[in-house]
Amino acid sequence: MRTITSILLILFFSGYTSAQNSTDARALLDKAYANYEVSNGIKLSFKSTMTDKDGADYAPQSGGAYIKGDKFKLEMEAMDIWFDGKTQWVWMKDVDEVNISAPTASEIATISPLALLGIYKNGFILKAPASKTINGRGTYLIDMVPVSQSKDFKSITAALDKESGNIVQVILMMADGTKNRIDISGYNTNHQFNDATFRFEEKDHPGVEIVDLR
Repeated sequence: MRTITSILLILFFSGYTSAQNSTDARALLDKAYANYEVSNGIKLSFKSTMTDKDGADYAPQSGGAYIKGDKFKLEMEAMDIWFDGKTQWVWMKDVDEVNISAPTASEIATISPLALLGIYKNGFILKAPASKTINGRGTYLIDMVPVSQSKDFKSITAALDKESGNIVQVILMMADGTKNRIDISGYNTNHQFNDATFRFEEKDHPGVEIVDLR
């Protein structure tokens, strides 16, 4: 579940700011957030590589994401997740089982693309951006350090494309010492998604076991 949360986190970088924040870093993140807000629909691909506290790498996970407002769909190798703004469906492919839930507001805050896109505004000190080439693209690298030590993260590093302002890569340093690097490709904001995209359809998955947790 941590991997899922980490993947969602990078999709969408709500109101504390600090006097120590870099104005330039905030302006860049504000631009990325504004681009998301005005988009009718976002589609992207990602690869997540997790390293444990001892430096051992887990097998990378690849997938795609579709986002429209507070709705989203994630497609991964092991599972797919749908959220239509109210109901969430998680299809675990290895056992062909779907768990249905109605997340609370606090639960949504940990998985909602819109909420997670605004994480930089909520209790993080932003360091001045640095220029670096990531995956062959010129980027601004921004380090975010949580104000509170109770946060799940030690730090978050976001790489934003210098030309488009889109997120290219995010590195999450977790409080337990694990690291998750997520590389983004194919970030496109010009999609028109039907609301049905964000709902699980049982008729499309004959024989699936339904577990309703609502």
